[in-house]
Amino acid sequence: MELRTRAVEGTDPRLFAEIIQPEGGRPASRPVLLLHGFASSSRLNWHDSGWVSALTAAGRTVLTVDLPGHGRSAAPGDLDAYRPSRIRADLLQLLMDAGVLPLDADNPESGVDLIGYSLGSRLAWEFGATQPELVRRMVLGGGPGTGDPLAAFDLAAARARLAGTGEVTDGNTSELLRMAALVPGNDLQALLSMVEAVQQEPFVPAEAVPAVPVLLVAGDLDTFAAGNPELAELSGQTELLRLPGRTHANAVTSRAFKQAAISFLG
Repeated sequence: MELRTRAVEGTDPRLFAEIIQPEGGRPASRPVLLLHGFASSSRLNWHDSGWVSALTAAGRTVLTVDLPGHGRSAAPGDLDAYRPSRIRADLLQLLMDAGVLPLDADNPESGVDLIGYSLGSRLAWEFGATQPELVRRMVLGGGPGTGDPLAAFDLAAARARLAGTGEVTDGNTSELLRMAALVPGNDLQALLSMVEAVQQEPFVPAEAVPAVPVLLVAGDLDTFAAGNPELAELSGQTELLRLPGRTHANAVTSRAFKQAAISFLG
């Protein structure tokens, strides 16, 4: 079911969000909010890879959302709509619209669990740190690590490449741009606006550490998540899981990842 969201302030980002109920008419459960990665979407990251069906089969209510400029959400011309701080505010409004209640030990339906991947993991880390009254547990895949790959993204070179006036020489920038271009319908200019906004609000995980249990998951070939051990040291409630032979691009499809997440969230 599509969830109609409201603007928090300024430009309405017109986010596309869904609520998917557990299979078999099971009673309501604490929802799990899924946050996808850069240049992806809830459809690619969570539906097509089997996450939504695995979670609903486990009895969980699932909330999905397409980030600004991604998937079925709008691509605002206002740069502020892409800032992580603004997205966190929009996510909070989304949870309020979905009827999520503050955590209550006597109410197993209260609060929310988070699962993020790549950029979604960075957003989840910050959201969990700033909303302790709502977030119970988090599973973060493909990063965020202590080094944000979007922080080193060569924005000027990428824009020159799209304009046909230059080339990208940085390996990470080239790979992220290649991945973005592979997804049909991606608005590359909107995605570069996301990069610009993210770079203006650098990820500094030590400034706000979630006080909740966290499971950090990454493929052992994922260079974007190389800083996960340092990230884990910031919190005394973190577990690490490495997926053998998996990269940043394919770790999200891992059955072991899904099973570990469902077990960790309980």
